[in-house]
Parts: sequence; C-alpha cells; structure tokens
Amino acid sequence: MKTGRDYKFWFCTGSQDLYGDECLRKVAEHSAKIVEGLNASGRLPFEVVLKPTLIDPATIRRTLNAANEDEECAGVITWMHTFSPAKMWILGLKEYRMPLCHLHTQFNEEIPYDSIDMDFMNENQSAHGDREYGHIVSRMGIERKIIVGHWANAGVQDKLGSWMRTAVGIMESSHIRVCRIGDNMNNVAVPEGDKVEAEVKFGWEIDHYCVNDAVEYVDAVAQADVDALVEEYYSKYQILLEGRDPGEFRAHVAAQARIEIGLEKFLENGNYQAIVTHFGMLGGLKQLPGLAIQRLMEKGYGFGGEGDWKTAAMVRLMKIMTAGMEGAKGTSFMEDYTYNLVPGKEGILQAHMLEVCPSIAGSRIAVKVCPLSMGDREDPARLVFTAKEGRAVATSLVDLGSRFRLIINTVNCKKVEKPMPKLPVATAFWTPEPNLKTGAEAWILAGGAHHTAFSYDLTAEQMGDWAASMGIEAVFIDEDTTIRGLKNELRWNSVSYRQML
Repeated sequence: MKTGRDYKFWFCTGSQDLYGDECLRKVAEHSAKIVEGLNASGRLPFEVVLKPTLIDPATIRRTLNAANEDEECAGVITWMHTFSPAKMWILGLKEYRMPLCHLHTQFNEEIPYDSIDMDFMNENQSAHGDREYGHIVSRMGIERKIIVGHWANAGVQDKLGSWMRTAVGIMESSHIRVCRIGDNMNNVAVPEGDKVEAEVKFGWEIDHYCVNDAVEYVDAVAQADVDALVEEYYSKYQILLEGRDPGEFRAHVAAQARIEIGLEKFLENGNYQAIVTHFGMLGGLKQLPGLAIQRLMEKGYGFGGEGDWKTAAMVRLMKIMTAGMEGAKGTSFMEDYTYNLVPGKEGILQAHMLEVCPSIAGSRIAVKVCPLSMGDREDPARLVFTAKEGRAVATSLVDLGSRFRLIINTVNCKKVEKPMPKLPVATAFWTPEPNLKTGAEAWILAGGAHHTAFSYDLTAEQMGDWAASMGIEAVFIDEDTTIRGLKNELRWNSVSYRQML
C-alpha cells in the first residue's frame, strides 16, 4: 500500500552558546551518534534525519517552518542536550503545525562517577534543559509525545517507532478521501455524522456518488481482465462448491472479479482511498460487493458497511499506520454480531454480512457462493475464514452531536470452541478487556457503535495519541477499566470538552 510519500523525521537538538564552541562541537557529535544509532537499530520504520544544533530563536523558527514545508517530513523529534532557554522556542513552536516528539534522553547512559566534573555537568544536562523546554510546550498547550529513557534502549526505540506510525497517520489523515456509493442505511444511527466537522477535525473528504456512476466502470471491464482475475482467485483460494454447479459457481465469482476491477478503477480515477456501500442501494450491480470489497481492503482501502464513512476512514487510517510493518497480522472493518455467554468462555462473535478483510485470516481462505437475504440480487461470492489469535484493538469513532469521541477497546482474539460449518462469512471471536460484562457495559456507556475499525498491529496508546493530536476525546477500555471510574471519566470529559468548544 502506497501513501505517495517517503516519510522522514527530523532530529532537532537544542542547546545555546553559553558553554563555548568545544561544548557545541560535542553536542553536534553526540547528536550525530544518536541519530546514527537510531537508524541502525532496525526498530524504526522511518529514517531519522539530523539537523544542525539549534541555539537561537531565528534558527529554531527557520528550522521548524522548513519542516512544515517539507512534504517528506512527518514530524520533528526534539531533545535538549544542554540547557536551552525555552523562550527561544516560542515563535518556532507557535508556527509549527506537525507531529512533535520530545525525546527526553541523554547521550550517556550512566553517570561517570570517577571522572564527572562541572564541564560534564554543563554539557550533559538534559534533565535540566528538557524540563525548561517541556514547560514552555505545556504552557503553549501544544500536543506532543514524550518518550523518556536512554536512546539506545530497545524499549525506547520501539516507543519512538510506534509514535512514528502514529505521526504518519496524523499526516495522512488529511489525504483520506472517502467515496460513498449510495447513502446511509435508513433509520440507522451509526453511519450518520457531521461530514463538515470531520473535514475540519481530521481533513477527511467525504463525497457521494450514485451507485450507477460506479456501475459504468464495472460494466466497462474487459472480459479478459475478468477471466485473469478469476484464475488468480482459483489458484490462491480454496474453492468450496458445496454442491453448486461448477460453471454457475464460477459465473458468480466472475461477477465479483468484475466488481473488484471496476470499483478499483473508479476509486483510482477519483483519488479515493476508502469506500462505503449499502446493500439496499445496488443499482445495476449484480451482487452486493463481497469478495471484491474484501480484496480492496487487503490492498489498503478503507471500508464501512451501510454507508458508515467514519469507520471506512478509520480503517484506511489504521492501514496507513501499519503499512510496511514486518510481521503484521492485519487490519479490518468489523461488526459485533452475537455473544457467547457461557461462564469462562465469554466472547463476541465478529463478522459482517460479507466484508471482512483477509489480512486478518488465521485459517485457509476459501471462496463460497451463498444466498444473501438482503439486497435482492444474485448470490454473492465471498471469502470465508477465521481470524488469527492475539491481542488487538477495536476502535469506534462516534459523533456525539457536539464533538467526536474515539472509543478504544483492547480485545483478545481467540479460537472458536467449535467449527461453524453453516455460517458462510469470515469471523473473529474476541473477549474485550477487562472482561465481557465490564467491556460491553463500558462500550455501551461510552456510546460505541456496532461497527469497528480493528487491528492486531496497533496499540491503544497509538490510537489515543492520534486522537489527542486531532483534538478529540479518547475513551480507553482495557484491563484497568471499572464502570465507576469510566462513568466519572465520561462526566469529566463532558465538562472539559464543553469548555474547549
């Protein structure tokens, strides 16, 4: 999946000229070694670029504004090696408008007990300088990520790498364009929301098209291209005829191949990165897009069912944040369906009528053609599998009328106890933290929707950092959640965000 940019992060060290040229030489030397070490660690998903030491207001201002204008720069990492009077940073920070990380570290890991003197103290005083700098950033109310620890520590590097992915999500949010094929499902609350405010807050463009605008692209797909893609399906996936005529089965699969090619061309021509559909608005489509949408999600497109553009944009965002991640387990649109309430085996069966991304598959992926009671079209082909095991996050972005709230639930995906041979959809089974009863009650109290953007590869911290950068409320549901505490948090948040409006 391409974002169109080869992102980099600038490393900006703060100091001053009080301690002389020799000190500044060492500051520059240490900064270079830190950047070299970070890049060589193999733990960062993007390159760190060293910038000259910043020692005066004019240079700071020029550097931060240059970062604003550099399309490849996704954020700035700041560190005060020595004491750096923070008033020097005010104008630069005031004009800076990108993700900001404050790496609170120092060059040496250990105090050199036998040799330490005042020259060493003056040179290596980030414990001093970073507090001065941190004060002014807090006073200015600027959102940033603070990471504490020695720069060579694996945990610190992992945390920095994690923030980088969040920063790219922040930058790419303003490049997300969602194509609505049809409108929202009638009388359903989840897909609704303020599209204007979404563009103000997140930079998302939400456009609408008649279904048949896309159908023109689908109908124009060359038969040879359809045949080639069907062959790819048949070679890649297990084919489950289940008593259906092979020729008839293949024709149904070919209809999805045509839809996949046509919709992708439609999205590419319009520069869209996410799509929503609605089973009640299919126009000239022969089938509800099932296998086609699943494949598009796997390629990096966002998706939301029944016109749910908020979830479609979030799925795209989370796919961007995980792009190129080694060992990624997958990201998908998902929906809560039914519970298992047996004591000790509690969980929620997740699925949708068709559209679950195969990137999360933990079993062999098969193609089925089965009836669909909704939509009044022919039986759609779909990919069927069960999801991987492991810890993940499920997020729900909801519009509360006066503001957006991002609900972030840490969940544990498990194997289902028994096969479900009659269920013709892809599924996941998870137990929300801290447990089903508390997790479900907390989700409902917070106003969480039944649609989610789900990922094995992102953390609650990353999604919370994204929400903070967007200036919206984040509600965490995890192992530490209690209903009493959550009720208080929601009350406090209501007051806090009302004051911010």
